[in-house]
Amino acid sequence: MSYIFIASMDVDPDKEDLFNEVYDSEHIPLILEVPGVHRATRFTAESFEVEIGGERKRVEPDGPRYSAVYEIDGPEVLLSREWIAAAEKGRWPTEVRPFTRNRHHELRKRM
Repeated sequence: MSYIFIASMDVDPDKEDLFNEVYDSEHIPLILEVPGVHRATRFTAESFEVEIGGERKRVEPDGPRYSAVYEIDGPEVLLSREWIAAAEKGRWPTEVRPFTRNRHHELRKRM
């Protein structure tokens, strides 16, 4: 588990319940079956306060609201037949993906 892949996005407000249900009950379980994927955790962006150098400031999210973090063996997992197939199963590609926007993906390597 030398890498994390982060998929972040927003979803149309009227599809939010469906988005969360499908993500948790279908999409993540399917992705977890892919060889080289070890864990998946979902997050939502939140405002927070932080003090740095004696100055306190409030930070508002400036990116997508939802993120999923996948612990994977390496970038090759994202191009595997199994990953590609898993991403196209269930209700995700037809009932959820069309209503997502502001999508952002990144890959991070453990130092």
